[in-house]
Amino acid sequence: MKNNTIIILIISVVVLTAVVYTLTETETPEDYIEKIEAERERQFKFIRFNYESPLTDEQKLKFKKLEFYPIDPAYKVKARMILIEERKVREVPLTDGTKEKYLEHSWAEFELNGKPEKLLLLQAISEPDKRNFFLAFADSTSAVETYGGGRYINARQDGKNSITIDFNMAYNPYCAYNPDYGCPLPPRENLLEIAIPVGEKNYEK
Repeated sequence: MKNNTIIILIISVVVLTAVVYTLTETETPEDYIEKIEAERERQFKFIRFNYESPLTDEQKLKFKKLEFYPIDPAYKVKARMILIEERKVREVPLTDGTKEKYLEHSWAEFELNGKPEKLLLLQAISEPDKRNFFLAFADSTSAVETYGGGRYINARQDGKNSITIDFNMAYNPYCAYNPDYGCPLPPRENLLEIAIPVGEKNYEK
């Protein structure tokens, strides 16, 4: 009897600990907005001050801010990863006419505003962390309010068959600031017909 009581107590403690952990790890809307704003501030400081910034010294003197859409949590989606069985190495064209090699890894399937969407997840050949993916996309805002060559998202697998894609974190490639850089263009599979009105807007030179 005592053994049963001890087991029940242990199970109760484990369950309670799990519940407390889940509650404390749950991100509030305020925390989410604060996280996005902090990342935007980090981007600004990098572009404005870092020696690896794509801006020229002359551009840095005139640079005041980055332009973003308002934050919308609806554009943070959990996608199902569909592995590509026969993975191929793709030569992705760059804006300067050269090419870079990426592995066609998987499809990310998700719903956005009630409609199914699908994007191709690429992985750099030299990527050491196999849970990190490169996502380049374009949408109907491209060449209008956002950079015509598309935007990027750094996506990380967060489950056995799932990955979170946060379009609020979409950012411009270096060539949006300086045409001397060669940047990968979105694959044809990632040319969305819908608008993605979140993330970074085009850089006004």
